[in-house]
Amino acid sequence: MPSSTMAVDTTASEYWLNWRFMLCAVWVYSCMVLACFLIWKYEGPSSQDGNGDGGEDSEDARPPRAASGVVYLEDCWKPCLEQIHPGWLLAFRVVSFFILASLLAVDVVVDGWSVFLYYTQWTFLLVTLYFGLGSVLSIYGCYQYSYKNGDNRSGADHGTYIIAPAGESVYEQSIKNPCYSKMHGGKEIAGFWGYLFQIMFQTNAGAVMITDLVFWFILYPFLAYNQYDMNFLLIGTHSINVVFMIGDTAMNSLRFPWFRIAYFLLWTGAFVNVQWLIHASISIWWPYPFLDLAFPKAPVWYLVVAVMHFPCYALFALVMRLKQSLLERWFPHSYTCV
Repeated sequence: MPSSTMAVDTTASEYWLNWRFMLCAVWVYSCMVLACFLIWKYEGPSSQDGNGDGGEDSEDARPPRAASGVVYLEDCWKPCLEQIHPGWLLAFRVVSFFILASLLAVDVVVDGWSVFLYYTQWTFLLVTLYFGLGSVLSIYGCYQYSYKNGDNRSGADHGTYIIAPAGESVYEQSIKNPCYSKMHGGKEIAGFWGYLFQIMFQTNAGAVMITDLVFWFILYPFLAYNQYDMNFLLIGTHSINVVFMIGDTAMNSLRFPWFRIAYFLLWTGAFVNVQWLIHASISIWWPYPFLDLAFPKAPVWYLVVAVMHFPCYALFALVMRLKQSLLERWFPHSYTCV
């Protein structure tokens, strides 16, 4: 993996006690404070805002909508079209998980653990964990789906998708959380794992966009062209993640409320803070040239990357909007995401 040339001692006090670092810190922590405010205001089923997913109000009679921060358990595993069996989404997630995990393992073997100094590998790991958790939730969903269909065939009385048979297993109880066992509009509100999955989905949505766009449109052509030796691993880690995320998005039923850009901002903020702590302790190379605080235009680059979070997140929101528009037009009677 390429690295920027280490020109100064990053452990020296004068490296940090200057206006460049102070200004960069203002950009980073302002974004993190904004993120914390958005989470405090909108996250969870108790939020009072009901339109945070960008949808327009409809005059049609519909069940009352919960707050924009709510996550439904069945949305974590149910495809967005009724005629698609949850097993197809499960298969896609399992295949994606093993491909991503294999690629990440090869990357570590080839370049060592230092690859995790890069935001790309942080995001790649998060995407891999997303598909791993998604596979587990989809297995649970397939069980619920088969149980419901079994009840239909036997003519027995049944509830919604997520009503489990008596005597839930430890596995089922780990998916659900008693704190969020409320129902809304016939759908069960998710527990910890459902919320974590939704948060990972929206964090990855922005992170894969900014990772690939910064690499292909800023780093490679302008800042570090001579440092990159194009190979399968480099191309794969900067492309396949977004392909799998868009593929999962095309099939899943997850919503995309705008306020969860907060987790994307916190994810990047955490990465920058870890980099600062590492370089304040050990004088090593910076994974990205624009992170080097000795660079005269570092505050400008920090600000540019911070601002880029918003169009990158908006780009994925546009993908969601395009999906909704096309599927509502092509499958008006089976599209389940409203």
